[in-house]
Amino acid sequence: MFARTINDDLASLVKQIDETVAANDEKKMAAFVVLLSDDEAAAEAQLKELAEKHEITNVPLTVFKDTKGPGNYKIADDADVTVLMWVGLSVKSNHAFAAGKLNKDNAAAVVADTAKILE
Repeated sequence: MFARTINDDLASLVKQIDETVAANDEKKMAAFVVLLSDDEAAAEAQLKELAEKHEITNVPLTVFKDTKGPGNYKIADDADVTVLMWVGLSVKSNHAFAAGKLNKDNAAAVVADTAKILE
């Protein structure tokens, strides 16, 4: 998961993914969140607060010091949140949300798509 901002909707999605990873430990499911930011110190502080407030324990929270993201992932410039799911080298699910477009229904769709990587 790549994000450019942290808000309540993102926190809710991260919490749900954290719980899904915990529930699928035996299947070796893994996830990570990358905050894309030019201000590494501020981003790390935001991620620390997110982890503590929402008790995120199964999903590593990291910073990539460039709001464009890693070039090989081709994160859309207008996407505030991008969720990629893959098995091996094959992408099974790709969700991108513009600022303000991630909501409960979209988060539920992302979480439901985890079934695609657990088959």
